[in-house]
Amino acid sequence: MGDFTSRAPAALNDPTLRANFRRAMDGLMTKRAAQFADQDAWESLRARGAAAKARVVARLPELLVELEANLTRNGIVVHWAETTAQANAIVLDILQKAGAKTVIKGKSMVSEEMELNHHLEAHGIRAVESDLGEYIIQLAGEAPSHIVMPCIHKNKAEIARLFEANIAGLGYTEDVDALTAAARAALRGQFAAADAGISGVNFAVAETGTLVLVENEGNGRLSTTLPPLHIAVMGIEKLAEKLDDLPALLSLLPRSATGQAITTYVNMISRPRQPGEKDGPKAVHVVLLDSGRSRVYADAQLQDTLRCIRCGACMNHCPVYSRVGGHTYKFVYPGPIGKILTPQLEGLDCAGDQPHASTLCNACVEVCPVKIPIADILVRLRAESVNSTGSGAVKGAGSMRKRLESLAWQGWAAMYKVPMLYRLGSWGLTRLGNWLPDSLPMLKRWTAVRTRPRFAAKTLHELARDKGYDHE
Repeated sequence: MGDFTSRAPAALNDPTLRANFRRAMDGLMTKRAAQFADQDAWESLRARGAAAKARVVARLPELLVELEANLTRNGIVVHWAETTAQANAIVLDILQKAGAKTVIKGKSMVSEEMELNHHLEAHGIRAVESDLGEYIIQLAGEAPSHIVMPCIHKNKAEIARLFEANIAGLGYTEDVDALTAAARAALRGQFAAADAGISGVNFAVAETGTLVLVENEGNGRLSTTLPPLHIAVMGIEKLAEKLDDLPALLSLLPRSATGQAITTYVNMISRPRQPGEKDGPKAVHVVLLDSGRSRVYADAQLQDTLRCIRCGACMNHCPVYSRVGGHTYKFVYPGPIGKILTPQLEGLDCAGDQPHASTLCNACVEVCPVKIPIADILVRLRAESVNSTGSGAVKGAGSMRKRLESLAWQGWAAMYKVPMLYRLGSWGLTRLGNWLPDSLPMLKRWTAVRTRPRFAAKTLHELARDKGYDHE
């Protein structure tokens, strides 16, 4: 079980973590708001982006076939992986056949999902993260805490100490330019010396067989261009139907993610190096990962989860995520999108507490650039966690059901349906409710993180009668 609840108090009581996230989230929300100041323009652009991703979800099987055909025609080798284990095996096999011993990586959440770095290291292949944020957490031996800004949980002082300990010749400094220059100098040689480059994919265009990567640092371009071999890993949902869909998506993504009008680099890769060309990899491979996504696609409501473009806006505006941080969720995808994606990929028996780590305030829905109904899906997953619909759409459905808790809620429902039972129950709770033990199932999670409110001394009916409002 993910057990979000048991980890949350430690994060809430960490003043440095709280300050780091509060400062970062406030800045990101302000920048995004400035980019979408014109509400009419925002809604128009959002509608175009949502429609583009809705078409992908509606036609996913046939678009994947079209993508494979066009990638193959362009000279890119396509591999299919049903599980992360299969994806790791495919990547390892490609690298071993090429004799690769070192890999330079661009940012990729799918590779985090695969735990690819650890898999390659176990087989004697060293993978170095080239994204600055990913490089920082690799030095720290940590996992990303945000899907766009991996080291957002660290402040300058923490990064300065980390660099001082890991980069030879660099003393302690909190100067951002100096820290960036030190990382750049440490990574420069890695790009040219790497035997292979690995990247993620922001959008794969089915119409043309084009891999689209967006970034700000230039590391992604170097990772996919300088090494002789490029391997791209992507979830099967990261598609765009046509090139015409890209302008809206490429406008929504950076504005929603970092408050930029557009990212510094937009890379479009359609083929390996051709005869007479001076740069580019000699071979390009694409690994298409399922890992439960087909099961998500099979459900008419849950398939909306697959619209996500990984902008992170839902996290930046989430009152829960901004207070506990990404590591509290334990899994690769934190925040609101993680609360609906992780239980579907990993199973409710493994991550069943994730959908409950939400206030259902709808902030995530209001800022989602592709209109994913996150709150509705959270409610659906909460229901699935205790009462399986039998559809088979969610692995581990019903795994959180407890007989005593179920009986308690049935009694609660019955009390509210029958006026006499309601009056009797209200009277009893005001007299005896404060003696209920905190170990009861419905109270245990509540009292683990907050004080249980005491029952009033009188029922509402009694108070109304005392005031003269009861005319029955």
